[in-house]
Amino acid sequence: MLEEKILGDYKEAMKARDSLKSTLLSSLRAEFMNTSLAKKKDLLDDLEILGVINKLIKQHQDSITQFKQGNRLDLAEKETKELEILKAYLPPQLSEEEIKNIIAEAITSNGAQDMKDMGKVMKEVSLKTAGKADAKLVSDLVKARLTKA
Repeated sequence: MLEEKILGDYKEAMKARDSLKSTLLSSLRAEFMNTSLAKKKDLLDDLEILGVINKLIKQHQDSITQFKQGNRLDLAEKETKELEILKAYLPPQLSEEEIKNIIAEAITSNGAQDMKDMGKVMKEVSLKTAGKADAKLVSDLVKARLTKA
């Protein structure tokens, strides 16, 4: 399970006195606890854990942009290092071509014709690409495909 791997990596980082990684993984584990409390569950499944990790990745990307705009390159560099650590826990990402194939299958199976059917298509595509593709990219590709159709 992904949560157990993160716990193991946290322990290793503590033993190695890697403060950047141990601090990041500690806050990630706290985020898991907060999410499980909010969902009233004892343990999160891997999809929920990937959702938390993706949320933190987006926050780090936004922070990097803000720090670069504010000319705080030291903080942007720290955020970039943390971002790389978080990305290591994601499964391999699908290529744009693979996403387009999944979208084509979903459109065919749902008989989607235009933008009114976007919700049905997105629901099916999201299930198949969960954690393996950026949701914004998927949404943009579905919109482009449905406006062409």
